[in-house]
Amino acid sequence: MRLLRLKRQFQKALYIAVLIGFVSGVNASDTPPNIVIILADDLGWNDVGYHGSEIRTPNIDRLAAEGIVLERFYAQATCTPTRAALLSGKSPQSLGIYQPFSKLIATGLPLTERLLPEYLQDVGYQTALVGKWHLGFREAAYHPLSRGFEHFYGNVTGGVGFWDHVHGGGLDWQRNGATLREEGYATHLSIKEIERVISRRDPQKPLFLYASFNAPHLPNEAPSEAIESYSAIEDPNRRVHAAMVTELDTAIGRLITRLEQEGMLSNTLIWFMSDNGGLNVSAMPPSFVEFSRFLERWFDTPFKPGLLEFIRTNSLDGGSDNGHLRRGKGSVFEGGVRVPSVVHWPAHLDPHSHSSMVTVLDVMPTLLQVASSHRSSGTNYGLDGSDRWLALKEKSEIPVNDYFVSGGDGEAYYRFPWKLIGKTDGELELFNVLSDPSENENLASRFPRQLGELEEALKRAERAESIHVPLLKAFWDMDFFGGEEDRPPWSELTEPNVGSR
Repeated sequence: MRLLRLKRQFQKALYIAVLIGFVSGVNASDTPPNIVIILADDLGWNDVGYHGSEIRTPNIDRLAAEGIVLERFYAQATCTPTRAALLSGKSPQSLGIYQPFSKLIATGLPLTERLLPEYLQDVGYQTALVGKWHLGFREAAYHPLSRGFEHFYGNVTGGVGFWDHVHGGGLDWQRNGATLREEGYATHLSIKEIERVISRRDPQKPLFLYASFNAPHLPNEAPSEAIESYSAIEDPNRRVHAAMVTELDTAIGRLITRLEQEGMLSNTLIWFMSDNGGLNVSAMPPSFVEFSRFLERWFDTPFKPGLLEFIRTNSLDGGSDNGHLRRGKGSVFEGGVRVPSVVHWPAHLDPHSHSSMVTVLDVMPTLLQVASSHRSSGTNYGLDGSDRWLALKEKSEIPVNDYFVSGGDGEAYYRFPWKLIGKTDGELELFNVLSDPSENENLASRFPRQLGELEEALKRAERAESIHVPLLKAFWDMDFFGGEEDRPPWSELTEPNVGSR
């Protein structure tokens, strides 16, 4: 532990020294902006209006119309890896994170890593997280309040019932370590808390707000009037999913309105994104889908909560639409990792579409640069991504980093525009995702040089030992979203950690 503390103190000192050295040449009138990350959960490519969806998303569309639309923004294939990359700036595979954390995991995102809110606190930001964490549950050291957030409201596990706020048999809804038994729809409660955080902030300090909504993750639950407004959609899963997305969009509208009311919007950078592609039947391995349909044909459903019901609901209940992109959540094909994303700050960024590849690993170095100066210094603070600020602000092209993703169907390695997929059965597929975004034509036999280079790069990609619990163990106590309580609330599994506000 002493070595860990020394390492973290050194990282902090190094970061501050770099900032001081750079900011000394910047006009003192530059005011650090407020930063808001809006993270949707399992939002598909064709689930937003600005991509032509039938789902009404006027507030997300406003961000897109006034901001920079990132046409090739890449997350990881599932939630925990993306969130780890977002907040640590490190490749999740290098941290031993390959899939969503089971509720049974005893640790979490390694404590050796300094996170984005910790860096921002160093330069005077107040920090708040509202919504889903999913980076460590059972020890207070892994909770948000120990990782740089001064205020936390929401759930620490992977997903809750939107009405009962239960995950895997335990109530998972809290404010700063104290269990909350609140009535209400999770999206509504989250935006109410977001408005409270904004209004009660210290106006003398910039605010970092991580608005990590649960919507539109399973379970398919939404207010009845919202569902009825999509009665023209025949598929019941798509109908409820659409209602969930519109409730999310309404919450985003309220967030924007509160920023306007507080006189903050002109000096607030908003970065909107999804944590992975949308979940739907086409996203799942065909074997899972066929097995689930077999279960529905031969047995009464839904099953009593257990492995079979978990497989069924995650295979058949998804209502997302990833449009022309292949597959979806959990897959390394484009539908699983290429997601909607917008950067909004009209006072400093002209609206346009940005066609270069940007990844979730680029978010942290970019925001750290923005927090320091509004300009680019070319420094990445030892992170795996790159500062994209200059490319976004000046609409310029800068070299794109290689990018490594992993999912349930294999691994993929990007050297844009080339993408190599190593499937779980050992087959290699090579695509040019610029000319073939739907990944229809496997070019492995036609471009042996690119195939060989990317195969070597994929082999060399850093992979730490997995920190996940064995899959068989997770199967015995599944991570159900919602349902009856059969254990203590999640916030009571550890000593409460009281926030400062």
